[in-house]
Formats: sequence, structure tokens, C-alpha cells
Amino acid sequence: MAFDCDVLIAGGGPTGVTLAILLAQRGVKVIVAEKEAEIYPLPRAAHIDHEGMRILQEARAADAVMATSRRAARYEFRNARGEVLLCFAGSDRLGPGGWPGANMIHQPSVERALRTSLATCPDAALHGGWELGVFAEDAEGVTAQIATPEGERTVRTRWLIGADGARSPVRKAMGIAYDDLNFEEPWLVIDALVDDPARLPTANLQICDPKRPTTCVLMGEGRHRWEFMILPGETPEQVSDDAFISRLLKPWNVEGAVRLERKAVYTFRARIAREWRKGRVCLAGDAAHQTPPFAGQGMCSGLRDAANLAWKLAAVIKDGAPDSLLDSYQPEREPNLRATIAMAIMMGRMVCTTSRWGAFLRDTKMRIGRALGKLPSGPPGYPPISTGAILVGSAGAGSYFPQAVASDGPKLDDRLGNNAWLITRGGLAAPAVTSFAPALAAWLDTHQAEAVLVRPDRHVFGTGNATTLRAAWKAATGLEPPPPLA
Repeated sequence: MAFDCDVLIAGGGPTGVTLAILLAQRGVKVIVAEKEAEIYPLPRAAHIDHEGMRILQEARAADAVMATSRRAARYEFRNARGEVLLCFAGSDRLGPGGWPGANMIHQPSVERALRTSLATCPDAALHGGWELGVFAEDAEGVTAQIATPEGERTVRTRWLIGADGARSPVRKAMGIAYDDLNFEEPWLVIDALVDDPARLPTANLQICDPKRPTTCVLMGEGRHRWEFMILPGETPEQVSDDAFISRLLKPWNVEGAVRLERKAVYTFRARIAREWRKGRVCLAGDAAHQTPPFAGQGMCSGLRDAANLAWKLAAVIKDGAPDSLLDSYQPEREPNLRATIAMAIMMGRMVCTTSRWGAFLRDTKMRIGRALGKLPSGPPGYPPISTGAILVGSAGAGSYFPQAVASDGPKLDDRLGNNAWLITRGGLAAPAVTSFAPALAAWLDTHQAEAVLVRPDRHVFGTGNATTLRAAWKAATGLEPPPPLA
């Protein structure tokens, strides 16, 4: 039976469409099956960090996303009296990914930007109103039944990716269980259209009030969000009533400044699927993991999944790499995910304290920490890749390779493209990197390295001399090594 595509992606949200673009740019034929006919029109995710923006840059959607996003310089945790317990400052500055550290977004605008980019890819197609049904795997591929507006059809694919959300039918069909990380809290989410921005906070806020833990954050241009913890005894119907919402917003003094756009009750959860690859089926995004929103890493994590999977799938499908390269996907991504979720849970437990005594102890601990200069000024760095397709033991292996930005505006990735790079000291005079040579030389100096091989997902494969790196890359991935920049 002939193949209809190389990769069938179930789910046309940000993770699925980004993965489709990154694959299609590498010559992989992709079909995205999205059960909804149109983009969900209301806000959901609120934040993309600098790493996520760099991935959108490769997907040719970053500039459109930035045009409707906003930045907040401060992320503050305040107690019930308004005292700042903890503050992360400088999130509007450029991060290592070459984009501002925190970008507050409007998810439908992000999805439109991604779909506009996807439409320019001749090797990719997105079909709305297509819902994946049963599927069966064999030695060569996967045969899937899909309900479409024109009736049921069969799609034959080499690989199937479940990027189909937290309720993932793909994950359920594969019988993959969760590791529950013991965080489950119901919250009311309120999205508002802004008529008078002068009356709204300019920082992102977590209000650690035991009477009603609350989040207040910027969104994409012209929008703002509040999240209110649902207290014991309250029902979703009760808290969703417009009169109840008006009482919740009254202390913010925003009557007449905002209009309600969306209200929804969510249960914030933390859990990770135990298997992200089973044969010719992989999971990505919310299908593989869910994180509470307090660190703003939900969409970012899905984008990182897409970046990790894309180059490996393309290597297997187009370049003859062994299927075993995909076995590195979960071991590389899961430790980062667990650290991300742990950070979100820590923030959530700090915010979600409803005991007055517990809040008093927390506030006291934070005051002492501030007095001793022990409080962090920002979220901790997440761990580098420690196992998988890297040269273990070499300086910087598995770390995130920063994107230099030239003084006149160009970014490194746009000059060097989406393949692996081999950057040597001798190659820093190459025309493509002249503008970035000081930053690249400084990185090599820091790691006391003659050369660095950077993977397509912009993590460091390893450092050393060029000959050793090329041989190690071939051994680890089965791929021909990139030539040194010249």
C-alpha cells in the first residue's frame, strides 16, 4: 500500500503545526489532521519564552507573533497586603534564544501565524474537520482511519505523531499511562478585552492571598487575564456567574476599563506520560505532559518537543539515520520537562496556600531570604541534556547554544540555516558569521574549545576538535557530519 505521507500529525495546535513546518522544511511530506474546522477563537496559552520564539523563528512565524505580543519587565509574587515576596525582573530583555525572555501572546494569533507559514510549505497540508479514528501499526508504517467532512478515508503514513492535547486519543489508544506529579487545583480563568490600559498593572502578578489566590497577567495586545483559585465548596457554575466574576474583579478597579471575553474553569494538573514513543507512534505537547501555568511553560514545552522531534524524524525518513535515534527523544526531553514542572509546582504551591498560618510562615521565610540576599532574581536554569544524541563528557555537551544577534539586527540562525553546524575558530572569518564572530569566539573561549557542533534543535552536540566531532556525530546519529563553516 502506497504511503500518503511520511508523517501524520493528529492535532493542529501550536505543537502539531510547528512540527509540521519544521518537517516540511526538511523535505518530509506531512499531513496534519485537526478535528476542529477552524482555529479556536478565544485566548488560551499566555506566554512564549525566548527559546519558543527561536523555534517560531525557524518556523517563519516569529515576526508575526511578536507583532501582537507584549512584554512585561517584572513578574511579582505579592502577599495579601501587596508586599512583594519575590520578583523576577528583566524578562523583557533578550534571552539566550535571541528574543525577549517573556512574550505575552494571544494564542489564536500565534496559530494563525503558524498556519500562514504552513500554507507556504508544498510538502505539508493541514485538514480541518479531520478526526483520527482507529489506527494499526505494522513493520513499515501506520494505517489510520480518519473521519472527514466528505466521509471516512484511510491514510497510510510512515510515522504517526499524537499532538492531540491533554485528552489525547492517540495516547489512550496506545495504552500509555501517566505519572501523576501530585498537583491538582481548580481555577477560574477570566480573559478580558482592554479599553483603558492605563488602569491595568504593567507587571505580571501572583497574588498569594490565602483568602483567594489570584493571578493577573498581560496577554497579547489589547487583552488581560485574571485567574482565581476556586475554593472548597464552590462550584464551577457558581464561580462562572457574571455577578460572581464582577465581585472578584471589583478590588482591581477595572470596571469600564475591560470587557469580559472568555471565562473557563480549568483544573491545573502536573503529569507526564510514561512513554513518548511506542514503535512508529510518538507523543508531543500536552498529549505527553501537562504542567501548571505558573511558570508559563505549557506551550513552550510543546514547541521544544517539536524542535527535538523534527530533525530526528527527518534524519530517519530522509537521511538514512536508524530508527533508534528517536529513542533519544524522551530521555532528552523528560528531565527538562520534570524540572519545568517542578518549577511550576513550586510557584503554584507558593501561590495556592489557603492557610493563614501557612501564608504567615511563607511570608516570613521570604522576608528572611530577601534580607539575606538569598532570593533568586529569576527562574533557575533548566538542566541541559545529559544523555542521548550528545558527546557526553565534552565541555558544554547538551547545553543550549545561544543565538547571537548582530548589532544591525540579523540573527545567527537566519544566516546559518536549520541544519547542524560545525563552528571552528578558523571558521569565524567566514562571511556568514563575521557579524557574530565576537560572540561565537567568546562562547568557545568560555568552554576552552577549538570547535563546537550544534544540533539542529540548537543544543550542543559536543566540543573538541573538528575531526573528533565529525566522527562522534556520525557514530551517535548515523548522519553525515556537517562541514566546518568556511
